[in-house]
Amino acid sequence: MCKAINQINQTILNVEGLWAGYKSEAAVRDLSLQIGAGEILGLIGPNGAGKSTSIKAILGLIEKSHGQVMLPIHKAGGYAYIPELPALYEELTLWEHMEIVAMAHGMEEKAFIKQGESLLRQFNMEDSRYSFPGGFSKGMRQKVMILCACLVKPALYLVDEPFNGLDPFAVKELLDLFIAEKARGAAILLSTHVLDIAERICDRFVLINQGQKIAEGSMLELRDQLEESGVSTKDLFDIFYSLMRG
Repeated sequence: MCKAINQINQTILNVEGLWAGYKSEAAVRDLSLQIGAGEILGLIGPNGAGKSTSIKAILGLIEKSHGQVMLPIHKAGGYAYIPELPALYEELTLWEHMEIVAMAHGMEEKAFIKQGESLLRQFNMEDSRYSFPGGFSKGMRQKVMILCACLVKPALYLVDEPFNGLDPFAVKELLDLFIAEKARGAAILLSTHVLDIAERICDRFVLINQGQKIAEGSMLELRDQLEESGVSTKDLFDIFYSLMRG
């Protein structure tokens, strides 16, 4: 299992030498990455590259994993996870899901109601606050996960393919929220296949393939790395394609 270390200085998430997998096969091999306060780090790779496994291993959700993971402790703001596939309690309403999160984090009732209602308005879910997830679309279920994660304003967000099922309006609201949380000082690890969005909002990128990191840096740093090899690139898609092609 991974060893958790308390938060130090402005590094919100620090991962060193992470290995993780299922049965005898390692899906993540010797992954190291860091995220500072007020930074969005894009975790980019093709299907099966190990992105979701990396996030789950960071959270301690994979038994066969080892390495060092520094996560923010609760008093420092804690962390929130938005999974690729929403996991909801079918017998609880949307508002009850949010209430459970608020109670788990010790939010005062007035603060919870104010923040909860603000998020419902922002994501156009006010009319669904007392509805059950069984009648929700895929996008609405994803919104519930987003609302619960953002409710407590954590120090760190671990986000896995959050745009799946969201309509363009919800995508815009989520991007605005990420930018606002970054300005507040939150750190965000964002795994996504939507490269144009990643290029717009991420400060740096970690590109992985077959469980291994193959490149890391800002857009400028990644471009310079490829240009030194004689490859001219314009956007993240070009960088992704060139690096994954080898």
